[in-house]
Amino acid sequence: MPEKIFIHYGTRMPEMTCALMEAADVSTHIQSSMNVVIKPNLVVSRPANDGATTHPEIVEGIIRYLKDHGVGNITIAEGAWVGDSTERAFKNCGYTSLAAKYGVKLIDTKKDRVVKKSSHGLDIGLCESLVTADYFINVPILKGHCQTRMTCCLKNLKGCIPDSEKRRFHTIGLHKPIAALASLLKPDLHIIDGICGDLSFEEGGTPISSNRVLLGFDPVLLDSYGAQLMGYQPDEIEHLRLAKEYGVGQYVNGQTEIIELGTEDRPKTDMKGNPIGRQFVQSIEEDGACSACYAALVFALNKMKSPKSVGKIKIGQGFRGKTCPGIGVGNCTAGCETHVKGCPPTAVDIVELLRQI
Repeated sequence: MPEKIFIHYGTRMPEMTCALMEAADVSTHIQSSMNVVIKPNLVVSRPANDGATTHPEIVEGIIRYLKDHGVGNITIAEGAWVGDSTERAFKNCGYTSLAAKYGVKLIDTKKDRVVKKSSHGLDIGLCESLVTADYFINVPILKGHCQTRMTCCLKNLKGCIPDSEKRRFHTIGLHKPIAALASLLKPDLHIIDGICGDLSFEEGGTPISSNRVLLGFDPVLLDSYGAQLMGYQPDEIEHLRLAKEYGVGQYVNGQTEIIELGTEDRPKTDMKGNPIGRQFVQSIEEDGACSACYAALVFALNKMKSPKSVGKIKIGQGFRGKTCPGIGVGNCTAGCETHVKGCPPTAVDIVELLRQI
């Protein structure tokens, strides 16, 4: 049976998240007696609209769904990166107030007990709260990373180990230990914040509005799809390739079922005021482009370093039904001489076309 990826477009994050969980029949996997642990990405003490941390509104949607289905024992667990305070991140990122509003617990994994496990020749210390959870929900943000190119489901698990292990992961090379960790610690559900992740830097600062939330059960499937959205082939992400080799999951392929919600409510792009968006404005002819489609084009141009020889690339609903010269991106530009299919297309498909030209 093919794996599924659920995607909801829009900006009403709590409602979008609940709708995704309903569409994926998450209620059939949970029981009211379960200890459910939710692990966002709060690597730094910065608000989510900077592109580095998980939106609390998405976690709020998860909590609402769980409570609506009788689950009362809910914990948000996270450990900020080495040198930052998790308590400060909880507060500055909106999780302290969220926990108080819904009566859920907060756990700083930096202070957690450590459980030792081994995988693929590595002994790894895991934070006990995640190991002992009855149901573990991983809530990463899809964004760039200066060392691993991207971070999503797999790399977000690095917040489930103590600071001493985080330091060691860097000394032995991040990719193998991240893949080994993913083979040991297997969340039951992954809900990805794809609202406005930073293009290239894990600390945020240049968010790219894509306005989508994604859900799935296979982290390799989701990360490989996310890689393509960002303009990478999955094998270009070494820890993703290793995780597949370790049997953690499978890459997205032609049999993968993509179930999209909220397509009629896709927000228009607000990228023109964004520093990255401004960088490529001379390469783009935009008319009513949705944010997810525009983000894919910006990801692609960033990877290609803005190929100027192809002329302005057309994008947006304003080109629907029109015959145009040059290159178009997305199904709305099917009347262009050459166009990249998709609604939205992936950045990797845009990159491939630009390289051919």
